[in-house]
Amino acid sequence: MSAADVSGVRIDAWAWAVRLYPSRSAATAACRSGHLKLNGKTVKPAQPVHIGDTVRALTPGGERLLVVTALLVKRVGAALAAEHYDDITPPPPPREERPATVLRERGAGRPTKRDRRLIERLRGRDEPLPPA
Repeated sequence: MSAADVSGVRIDAWAWAVRLYPSRSAATAACRSGHLKLNGKTVKPAQPVHIGDTVRALTPGGERLLVVTALLVKRVGAALAAEHYDDITPPPPPREERPATVLRERGAGRPTKRDRRLIERLRGRDEPLPPA
């Protein structure tokens, strides 16, 4: 059965074929847990995917947003799989600068309450408590 003969392919099979998930069972589990959405809706593993559909997938590497440009029935190489979808995933936001790490002298023991307050102030988490 070639991709030209197919009007729709199961979403779990397509997600596995374009290498979103390492195995078909992982793609099926992602569907069942709601990590695969088709056109904004949570779908069952047997839901057919058509050309032009938008697939949102929560993968171990992060969330991906793909537009289906061609259907695949069998798993193919990564370079060929990339030709069967348009990746419209927005770039990740820039990482915020992290404050300096607080290092204590070896053997100094646990920080005191005063030390903890200073550490929180240094990390920028010294928000005042709301009035009681």
